[in-house]
Amino acid sequence: MTISTVMWHMDLEPSTKGCLRVAADLAGQFNAKLIGVAAADLPWSYLTQESATFTLIDALRSDIGKRLANAEQRFQSAMAQFAGQVEWRSAIDSPVNFIAHQARAADLVVVSANRSGKLLDSSIGQLDLGDLAMQAGRPVLIVPPEVGQLDLKCVLVAWKDTREARRAVNDALPLLRKAQDVVVAEVIEGESARSSAHVRLDDVVGWLGRHGIAASARAFDFPEGRDPVDRLWQYGADLIVAGAYGHSRVREWVFGGFTDGFLRRSPQCVFLSH
Repeated sequence: MTISTVMWHMDLEPSTKGCLRVAADLAGQFNAKLIGVAAADLPWSYLTQESATFTLIDALRSDIGKRLANAEQRFQSAMAQFAGQVEWRSAIDSPVNFIAHQARAADLVVVSANRSGKLLDSSIGQLDLGDLAMQAGRPVLIVPPEVGQLDLKCVLVAWKDTREARRAVNDALPLLRKAQDVVVAEVIEGESARSSAHVRLDDVVGWLGRHGIAASARAFDFPEGRDPVDRLWQYGADLIVAGAYGHSRVREWVFGGFTDGFLRRSPQCVFLSH
């Protein structure tokens, strides 16, 4: 099991050079193809406004086309020194819909973290990370804007005994094999839960060992009223592997605290699978 193709999403507005360096470095490490993708369309809320005439809409779509072409030029320029295979794909379309469909060609989708404070962002070309994590059918690596490279000295697996966590640790095997230190951690509420947590964690550590990955188990407690995600961040891992938890409600993804925190506030790279 390896990574043969890395897909990287380019935002049209903010700088994502650090995220691109992470994607290119991963592609280089795995001798993988790198596909750059971008998409943008007018928000539905704009299209339904009375002032949105056909002429104005056509002009705005034309402008989006030019911005996508500019994005391709910037991508190709940035990849001029990349030794591996490179491809570009773009469309005037919903970013989530386009990338989720294009993800059929990739093993891993790399995106820049959303620091707008909103899970649902209606800005042109802005990617709804929660929606993508649920629809891609591929693991999504979220890179904070302040991160310019992905060290794999320490990888922390945020364990919960759920389908999503089992999927995530399986999808992350190629990265876990490259890590110097792998820790499987579960956040517990009180000492009474420690022994049962270690039963679960030891099973995962044993499973990883049979895949050639040496790992250790940790059960973290946290003070009442504190966000358990903060406890995982404090460990100082270079990468956190976690399941993406949520359900749809009227086309809106509603997340538990773990996924919501990872999407909007994580200071570290996060590998999410649903």
